[in-house]
Amino acid sequence: METNLMERSVAAVLREAIDAADGELYVVNPSTDTVEELLDEMTESSGPTVRVLAAERVLKDLSRDFKQASAAADLREAGRLELRAFGATDNTLLVTEEAVVAVVAAGGRAAGLVTDDASFIQGAYEEYAAAFDDAEEFSLRTPGRTRVRETLAESMGEETADDFDGVLASMETARGNGDGLDEVTVSLLVAAKNEELLYDISKWGEDVGIASKATFSRTKSELEEKGLITTEKVPIDVGRPRLRLKLGDDRLADASSAELASVAQSVLAK
Repeated sequence: METNLMERSVAAVLREAIDAADGELYVVNPSTDTVEELLDEMTESSGPTVRVLAAERVLKDLSRDFKQASAAADLREAGRLELRAFGATDNTLLVTEEAVVAVVAAGGRAAGLVTDDASFIQGAYEEYAAAFDDAEEFSLRTPGRTRVRETLAESMGEETADDFDGVLASMETARGNGDGLDEVTVSLLVAAKNEELLYDISKWGEDVGIASKATFSRTKSELEEKGLITTEKVPIDVGRPRLRLKLGDDRLADASSAELASVAQSVLAK
């Protein structure tokens, strides 16, 4: 990368940097939005190992969004992404052994300002490589999207896994806490759409690392109180009956997986 990049978006600048990198690419001091753009670009293409040095608040924000965190976990498990907490610098930088790019967004466009000073590039690369080695690894504590999908299909079938994928793909974020539906709510709605047992979906969720059975049970009760799901007792040979989940609102029952999240949010808003 030898010339400045004038692009329509930060994503386009990131794409150019990823395509041009032969070895490791250090992404220094990205914003939350830039990290999300980076994950999207990395998911869509193969490329170098990317080492992110970000403010801890940015990494914590990432970890609160299941959709982004599970994508990051996928890339981490594939050996393509490493995340470490780092004190903020003045600019967002993309650093390789061949180039240093300062990312600047303004006026609805983005620029990647590239230096051609060899000694500066070498010094910057060595500085951030050393900073990365010294920085503490950030733990996402979120399972990778691929593992989530594969284990859900094994536990409850391809149709349920496809519905989970469809709902998640339709959502911009999966945070909960007033910012939309979280991963536990999505799992329960998908399970209810396919009339799965609460025991099965909560056991799967705990085993894969999404949340505890207690969290699934508590969220089920909240959704039941709000009329989104209902339950039906299913007798078993030994022990207490188990609960089959069903959608509790006709609008949800008529919705496709791509519509389920938006319909659920509209029901919750009333």
